[in-house]
Amino acid sequence: MGDGAKDAVEVEAVIVGAGIAGLATALALRRAGVAGTGGGGVVVLERHAGLRAAGAALTIFPNGWFALHALGVAHKLISRYDAYETSVVTNLETGATQVFPFGGHKSRNDEVRVRAVHRKALLEALAEELPPGTIRFSSNLISISTEPAADGSSEIAVVRLDDDTVIRSKVLIGCDGVHSVVARWLGLSEPASSGRSAVRGLSVFPGGHSLKKELRQFLPHGLRAGMVPISDTDIYWFVVNNTVPAEREIGGDPEKILREVTDNLGRQLPPEFLDVVRHSDPGNVTWAPLLYRAPWAILTGRAARGPVTVAGDAFHPMTPDMAQGGCAALEDAVVLARALSQGAPGAAWLPADGVAAYVAERRVRAAWIVAGAYLSGWVQQGSTGGARGARAYAVKLFRDWIFYRFVFPFLADTMWYNCGELAPPRGHEVEAEGKKSHALS
Repeated sequence: MGDGAKDAVEVEAVIVGAGIAGLATALALRRAGVAGTGGGGVVVLERHAGLRAAGAALTIFPNGWFALHALGVAHKLISRYDAYETSVVTNLETGATQVFPFGGHKSRNDEVRVRAVHRKALLEALAEELPPGTIRFSSNLISISTEPAADGSSEIAVVRLDDDTVIRSKVLIGCDGVHSVVARWLGLSEPASSGRSAVRGLSVFPGGHSLKKELRQFLPHGLRAGMVPISDTDIYWFVVNNTVPAEREIGGDPEKILREVTDNLGRQLPPEFLDVVRHSDPGNVTWAPLLYRAPWAILTGRAARGPVTVAGDAFHPMTPDMAQGGCAALEDAVVLARALSQGAPGAAWLPADGVAAYVAERRVRAAWIVAGAYLSGWVQQGSTGGARGARAYAVKLFRDWIFYRFVFPFLADTMWYNCGELAPPRGHEVEAEGKKSHALS
């Protein structure tokens, strides 16, 4: 190849990152026939040695289930996890408790109701649908470039790994998270701090627990904590706090994080919540700042450059206050694969056209979700920064009398968005499973 590479590989698509966005995108490309049904069409590069289970659990709203149905894996998870519909919020400053519909007011369909699932289970459900060898673990990306395709009609993406392997592909998709290397190469702005951080954990009760299938939330001053059962034995919990110096000092030590929650951050929280925290599996405890990309940066930033784009947190990092990070990533995967599959064989539809169509379709919705999540978190926590003045009082009044009763149900209704189905590219014959579909035209 003339570039001194130890090895050179040519594929249809390279995806950077084997998280939710990366695995879902790889599967969507395969389902849509974009990268063929064999193992050589798409490569997923993951810098870790195995699938990452960090994050313990996530809540999947209807929009996420619609996407998982399109990907053909929803049935694997629906059969394992029970749905829940309500959130019980207790204001620890006043003692008042509110109950509101967590899934919105729209008509119920059992298969798309809100469920909390293990993150690892979702990753495994996606990964096991991919051909062996699709995911290349311990692969560290060190450079990205583009060059003209052999026929001169388009550009191809070129990535180099730290072992000098060079991979040339018709499409490069960055699914490498909040601190995305691909997003930085495109020129997207760096994520901003929300001023808040979140401790997340997974607690295990081998003999079973007695919690109802609902989200319990507690609101002391400047803090928001919650817990929700995932199964008869497992409970997902979180504490969202105004960022404090202790986070940097102990953020990588699960045992110290747990002590900080029980002895300091969460000392105002009720005993039932602290008991759940004390049953945590240390391997599933994290404490990290909550970052987001400003909505206007999503609307105007350069999220595509020729055949290169981003998806999931690499495109639209957001705070977790509407439980939409994973759901939005699943939507991205379906929309991107569909956009790349629109050109019929022989048509002048290039991969860059599909990438541009995807970004144009996703900008407004992604910006809206990020804005909604940020405002939801800011209001629920009674503003940020530890303010106790008139502004903080007004925010809490709005939260307690208006937000949970009227605003959040409206926001939840918008999470019934259906990103649509996946279908083979126009003009492509539908072959029996096992025969290779046409690749990108």
